[in-house]
Amino acid sequence: MKRTAQGAPSPPAIIVSAIPKQDVPARLAALPNAGIRDLKEQWRSLFGTEPPPYNRRFLERRLGYRIQELAYGGLKPETIARLEALGEQIDGGNITLRRIRQEQRPIVGTRLLREYQGVEHVVTVTREGFEYQGRPYQSLSAIARAITGTRWNGWLFFGLRKASA
Repeated sequence: MKRTAQGAPSPPAIIVSAIPKQDVPARLAALPNAGIRDLKEQWRSLFGTEPPPYNRRFLERRLGYRIQELAYGGLKPETIARLEALGEQIDGGNITLRRIRQEQRPIVGTRLLREYQGVEHVVTVTREGFEYQGRPYQSLSAIARAITGTRWNGWLFFGLRKASA
């Protein structure tokens, strides 16, 4: 059994069987009609982990990619290296920061709704940040300030994070 640097046993490696290429079209076509429980079960069998708490659309797309990846192979090592290099240009090589951003950020296209003083405000998540009333913003806090006129944590204002006690 392998051990980590701290001497603890490492978790067992996840073994996922390859998918026959001829099964790919049928499996992809079945995803939109599958129940959410079936999608989550497929996630467990194809990734060996619990499914993330994201919406159905995310699960379908990621499962579709994983099915093709297991049938046709994943990204080439050169492509992975290039993506890592681009990521380092963005965050200085701090992979923890990169993962936090990705996990916390809503999926592109998500619409955030908030009623404030009787007016409904709609924010759309974009690749670059957020859009509110046709204007781009880098943060939800800037949008919350534009709406209220005071400083707010944008994640709290839009209900994406609970206030700590």
